[in-house]
Amino acid sequence: MKKKTVFVGLSGGVDSAVSVALLKKSGYEVVGVFIKTWHPDFLVCNEEEERLDAMRVAAFLDIPFFTFDLVDVYKKEVADYMIREYKAGRTPNPDVMCNKEVKFGAFLKKALAMGADYVATGHYAKAFSTQNFEGGRFRPKGGVMPRNSAPKTLLVKGVDPSKDQAYFLWTLRQEQLKKIIFPVGNLEKTEVRKLAKKFNLPVAEKKDSQGICFLGAVDLKEFLKHYIKSKKGKVLNENGEEIGYHDGAVFYTLGERHGFTITKKST
Repeated sequence: MKKKTVFVGLSGGVDSAVSVALLKKSGYEVVGVFIKTWHPDFLVCNEEEERLDAMRVAAFLDIPFFTFDLVDVYKKEVADYMIREYKAGRTPNPDVMCNKEVKFGAFLKKALAMGADYVATGHYAKAFSTQNFEGGRFRPKGGVMPRNSAPKTLLVKGVDPSKDQAYFLWTLRQEQLKKIIFPVGNLEKTEVRKLAKKFNLPVAEKKDSQGICFLGAVDLKEFLKHYIKSKKGKVLNENGEEIGYHDGAVFYTLGERHGFTITKKST
């Protein structure tokens, strides 16, 4: 039988690198893909360094490597969306939109068009078919699916509660989920690190990245100030007394307790 082909989003980090190694070990034909996205001119970007790390992993594991230019999709569907939502006084989640429109939107579509059977990423989540349960019937909590119901693909939390990313994938539909593999979803982060060392991966000791999807660890308010004009406002206490000021309500979210200046200390 022909081996199934999986295009893996190879970010340059340890999770996606281990995902490639596990998929190869399982017998898949694996192709590594680095996704090129939009970055503002004023932001110091390490994208090329990440791409080089992804290339090193692909070379070490002896798999084909591509770079997909998804700059326009990211700018429109993630960056512009985030700015637009903050301007409207709402708090967006750019990582959710990145997964929906970029990783499992444009990337998935292009990979399938190039002959992939599946795409995979290093997300800590799980996706599996209900066909694997009770002869094709999945018994959810509190009930039973009808016997003639079609199998569905379930999105489930990753094993590691401190790394679970299922929430950021909530927009994915059935037609997407059935084409996605999450190789590290059944592993704890510590196990992934051990596997990276076991496979001698060139990124085994690399630290995890933090921050907005693909933008990195940027100061969000400083980023937004390039697109939204700041408007100074008052900070009041529960008694309505003015105790400080802020740079503009659109830069904050409900419950936020930091990022503004307090001029009158409590006694």
